[in-house]
Amino acid sequence: MSPNLRSLLSMRLLMRRFILRSLRPVLPILFLLAFALPLLLHIFIPEADHGSVAIAQSPPSQQEIRGVWMTSNDLDILRDRTKMQGAINQLKQLNFNTIYPVVWNAGYALYPSTVTQQSGIQPFVYKGYEGQDMLADLITQAHAQGLLVIPWFEFGFMAPPSSELATQRAAWLTQRRDGSQTSISDAGEVVWLNPFRPEVQKFITDLVLEIVTQYDVDGIQFDDHTSLPNDFGYDPYTIALYTRETKKAPPPNPLDQAWMRWRANKITAFMVQLNQAVKAKKPKAIFSLSPNYYDFAYKMHLQDWLGWLRKNIVDELVVQVYRPNLESFQEQIVRPEIQEAQQKIPTGIGILTGLRNKPVSMSLIQAQTQAARDRGLGVAFFYYESLWDTSPESAPERQAGFQALFVNPAVRSAI
Repeated sequence: MSPNLRSLLSMRLLMRRFILRSLRPVLPILFLLAFALPLLLHIFIPEADHGSVAIAQSPPSQQEIRGVWMTSNDLDILRDRTKMQGAINQLKQLNFNTIYPVVWNAGYALYPSTVTQQSGIQPFVYKGYEGQDMLADLITQAHAQGLLVIPWFEFGFMAPPSSELATQRAAWLTQRRDGSQTSISDAGEVVWLNPFRPEVQKFITDLVLEIVTQYDVDGIQFDDHTSLPNDFGYDPYTIALYTRETKKAPPPNPLDQAWMRWRANKITAFMVQLNQAVKAKKPKAIFSLSPNYYDFAYKMHLQDWLGWLRKNIVDELVVQVYRPNLESFQEQIVRPEIQEAQQKIPTGIGILTGLRNKPVSMSLIQAQTQAARDRGLGVAFFYYESLWDTSPESAPERQAGFQALFVNPAVRSAI
């Protein structure tokens, strides 16, 4: 090795030793920065989207539900054109936007129904005092004021045992394991149409399509009675159907999970078909549902409405939360299934404004309504007459109370 080259190498070695001695005090800091820098970059610089990162979605923009049910207790208003016009005007002034008029109650259609007349189960026709079609009159007046009209199939598969529907179509009824056919509901003693029979499904479908096609409605609503009490389904037809499909007899315990699921799934399948039939006739019709809270609906009445929601057959949900105080009301409106519904469709809470023998104070109505609205939920009140005609406060006081709740209009339109 030449002297010059040896001298050059020695100089480089000396320089390297000098650099290492100089850096030795700060080496721990450099190592720390080496580990911390990637973490800091991850925190402060957004990661590029390569299709594998889940991003939370905000709820869709929804129109607030401000509705009221018109029940059979409101027939005097429905049948009197002048009273009807006054009711519509009042609801418009108080910034309501939706009316749910009853059209199926106690085994009878509350409109001139060709379906029920041809079936021979309705010997009379509900008409207004001037002979008018009550439903057509309501729709005309409500639409003129910009309110939606979504007729309500209140009784679903339920009927009084004395109705022509029950007496003339006895084969359509289902029963318990002991052979009994009636149960006690809010409407009194009732029987239940068998939701698994094709004849029953066709009858309900024909009624619904009659409404959708013959009237300028904005949708159709079903409630907690589009269901079946969990101890029903032991009629010969259903037993044979279950045995054929599962190769075993229905269990004696009506709460058997597989037996409950089979019956609930059958009701779900019918509702899917009903939704398809409605949409085929009127694609923009709102397919509305007003059930009880989910645990009760499924366990007690085989109504798997959360499954219906996930199958995308529900366009609007109004969960009935009729509670006597604010605390129990608030417990119900925070349930996860309600939050899930809010992410997809207009969602509201049904609030009791009073019964003829059980008035509800305006202060409680306001507190429950505000609690629902604070969570981004709409509201619907049960029922029209109890808004201010049968109440502990005067009608002007009640109307002022609703005006304070809905200061500004909330316009709704069909989907």
